[in-house]
Amino acid sequence: MGPGRKRARAGRWLRTALLACVVAGGQPGLAPAQDVASPILTLDQERFFIESAFGRAALERERLATNALELENKQIESELVAEEQALTQLRKTLSPEEFTARANAFDDKVERIRTAQDEKARLLGAAREADRKAFLQVAVPILGELLGERQAVAIVDKGTVILSLSAIDVTDEAIAKVDAALAEAAPVEAPAPDPAAPDPAPPEAAPDPAAGSP
Repeated sequence: MGPGRKRARAGRWLRTALLACVVAGGQPGLAPAQDVASPILTLDQERFFIESAFGRAALERERLATNALELENKQIESELVAEEQALTQLRKTLSPEEFTARANAFDDKVERIRTAQDEKARLLGAAREADRKAFLQVAVPILGELLGERQAVAIVDKGTVILSLSAIDVTDEAIAKVDAALAEAAPVEAPAPDPAAPDPAPPEAAPDPAAGSP
C-alpha cells in the first residue's frame, strides 16, 4: 500500500474516532449532559495538589522559606565580600605568615558557611517532599472512594491521555473531597519541618581582618 493510501486510512480512522466521541458526549473533551459510566477516570495530578487548600498552604510556606533563604544568602555574600576586601587591604601591613593565617581562616569560614547554607536548602527540599507525602496519605483513600462511587477500576494521570471525555475527569471532585476531609480533621496548614531534623550549626566566626594579632 502506498503512502497516500496509508495517510487516507489514518485520516478516516481519526475521523471515525472523533465521531464516536461526538456521539458519546456531544464534542470531544466536553462533558455530556449526563455522567458517563467509565471504568477509567482521569486526574490532573499537579492541579489536584496545587489547587487544594493543603497544597496552596504548603506552596506558600515553601515560597516564604525559599525567599528568606535567598535573602540570607545575599546578606552573607555581601558580608563576605566586604571581609575579603578588608583582608586584601591589610595585606600590605601584615607579614606573609600572618596574612596567610588570616586568609586560611577566612577560607575555612567561607566553607563552613557554604556547608550550613547548603544544609538549609536540603532541609527545604525535604520539607517539600514531606508535604507531598502527607497530602498523598490523605488523598489516596479519597481517590479510592471516588473509584467506588463511579464504579471505576482505575484512575490515570490526565497528562498521559490523548483524548477523553471531560466527564471522566474527577480532579475538581477530588479537590473538593480532600479539602472537606482536611477541614474536618484540622485547620488546613502545611506540616511543620521534622523536629527531629538537626538545625545546621551556625558558622564559627573567623578573626576580624581589621583586628591585630593577639
